[in-house]
Amino acid sequence: MSVPAGTGGLIRLALRRDRFLLPAWVLVAGLIPINFVAATKGLLPTTADQLDYVETTATNPTFLALYGPLYSSDIAGILVQRSGFLPVVIGLISALTVIRHTRTEEEAGRRELLGATVIGRGAGLAAALTVTMAANLVIAVLVTAGMVAQGLAFPGSLAFGLQLAAAGCVFAAVAGVTAQLSESAGAARGAAVGTLGGAFVIRMAADVGGAGNALSWLGWLSPLGWAQRMRPYGGERWWTLAMLVALVAVLVAAATALSARRDLGAGILPPKQGPADASPRLSGPFGLGWRLQSRPLYGWLTGFVALGVVYGAITGGIKDMMEDNPGLKDIFTRLGGQSGIVDAYFTSVLNILGLIAAAYAVSATLRLRSEESGGHAEPLLATATARLRWAASHLAFALLGPAVAMAAAGTAAGLAHGLNVGDVGRELPRVLGASLAQLPAVWPAAAIALALFGLAPRFAGAAWAAVGLFAVVTMFGAGMDLDQRIMNLSPFSHLPKLPGGPLTAAPFVWLLALTAALSVLGLIGFRRRDLAAH
Repeated sequence: MSVPAGTGGLIRLALRRDRFLLPAWVLVAGLIPINFVAATKGLLPTTADQLDYVETTATNPTFLALYGPLYSSDIAGILVQRSGFLPVVIGLISALTVIRHTRTEEEAGRRELLGATVIGRGAGLAAALTVTMAANLVIAVLVTAGMVAQGLAFPGSLAFGLQLAAAGCVFAAVAGVTAQLSESAGAARGAAVGTLGGAFVIRMAADVGGAGNALSWLGWLSPLGWAQRMRPYGGERWWTLAMLVALVAVLVAAATALSARRDLGAGILPPKQGPADASPRLSGPFGLGWRLQSRPLYGWLTGFVALGVVYGAITGGIKDMMEDNPGLKDIFTRLGGQSGIVDAYFTSVLNILGLIAAAYAVSATLRLRSEESGGHAEPLLATATARLRWAASHLAFALLGPAVAMAAAGTAAGLAHGLNVGDVGRELPRVLGASLAQLPAVWPAAAIALALFGLAPRFAGAAWAAVGLFAVVTMFGAGMDLDQRIMNLSPFSHLPKLPGGPLTAAPFVWLLALTAALSVLGLIGFRRRDLAAH
């Protein structure tokens, strides 16, 4: 397969555009597991502590579902298990990066301008995949070097680094395929994220019963399961890496073939033809906003309900697991609630759902920028429609969409947990209330995106960096013993520890005030600037 003409130039362009964002996420993803080593040694300093941890977590369904199996009983094996969610994060960032440099560029019309030069048909796709996969290999090098520098075995360290890189490369290739299927960046992004979420749920189902359970074969249906079965520091299985490399090759070949068979700006899957006469619901900007935003919202809601059911259903073993292990109890208590182990667990998983909701809020807000840069906003605003009214039609989804999603997830989790303990009437309201309490920390992400859209539209996409920062601090900060000043950068660090902890109004008030202030700044900026401004 020959390299399309102009690929090198597009690689340099992508590196230029991501000169700040790309090094940031590579360094963060590479340094997280390195920092885990010292934190884990401090938490489990003796061999007895480590064995106690292993005996507790190696057979507990809840911990296995969340973090995956444990293949080694030493610090190295514990470190790999504690990093079990990191391949999902790297896969998500990789997928979003590929779509940003492929389908988003086409949707904005910039790919067509570049195509007027000496640029090959598949150069954009080749450049995006090259940059993203190279970034994942840099992560592998950083992790390998960092682990070896702290005295861990080289083969296991190399396998650990390649495990993370392979997950990123697989979902970069998945995004390359989804970018060819739809003519909308939002749909391509949703399909890639949905595939990642499905792979994670399948991996959870496979591992919930431990090795040799009736559903363990499901792990071979998920590339995340393949990556885990490389078994770093636990008798490495290099042939699973070969499977992942083969999968990447197949997906890249499929994306390349699909790219060659479609028109520029179009997708392989044709858009559905609408009725000849528009519904009265489309008579205004809010009707149009519903038309554009409702389908992605349905997909996000499905994912939230599925995660809520899973997180609520696996609480059965969490209490016994943590009561047998004070160190593990300390981890979850620092992450979450104070009045009980199950409450601490719910606080931590609801934080994760809140971070996902923040990602949806940013996606919904940035639809304003994509509509503007795609030339769709200008003809609409040439009518009697006011700018702020048009903006409000999308912001309604950025604010109310996460509320609906968190309510759905909280209801599903509370119902599943209530059925487990036989007290739905008590547990459902508690979990639902704790889920909705995440919203004041979710909305600032949308407000940041809106402020960037109004004041510096060229950098509106940097709102994703804010979500990434919140995710790293919230999910990994406690495990890495980060300074409290760094922890305070995430709005989720300021929320009351619900359910179970004391309810205080002050964090809600100032988080909502911050959201309002950023939103007003963004709307003022949008009202005063030129359309399609940079």
